[in-house]
Amino acid sequence: MSGAPYGFYAATLRFVAAKLTEGDPRTAPMVVQLRAAARSFEADGVATIASGDLEVAARAFAGVAAFLQKEILPETVAHGHADAERQVRWTVDAAMEAVNLLLRAAALDGRPPVTLAPPPVP
Repeated sequence: MSGAPYGFYAATLRFVAAKLTEGDPRTAPMVVQLRAAARSFEADGVATIASGDLEVAARAFAGVAAFLQKEILPETVAHGHADAERQVRWTVDAAMEAVNLLLRAAALDGRPPVTLAPPPVP
């Protein structure tokens, strides 16, 4: 499967990763997860998160959703950009779906890796 439809999603993950301080030991693992997921979504349309990275990836995707809701979405709404608003809302939903899947897997015995497949692009 080509990841081309997820170019906006991948770019958003990279954008948020760039906003994080990579040298900060609290955020560096999240930067790694977001960049890796962006590469995978572009290449394959899916991203697999290793069992040992589930919590940090969940925090990273939650951060993406929070940043978009706080910083980006209000601007798209205020300027009446319906297409941009739809894309941002889709990205927030996709990120939160990832958080849900990652945290559910993290709670299981055996902690399986998780393959994230974003919903269809609007």
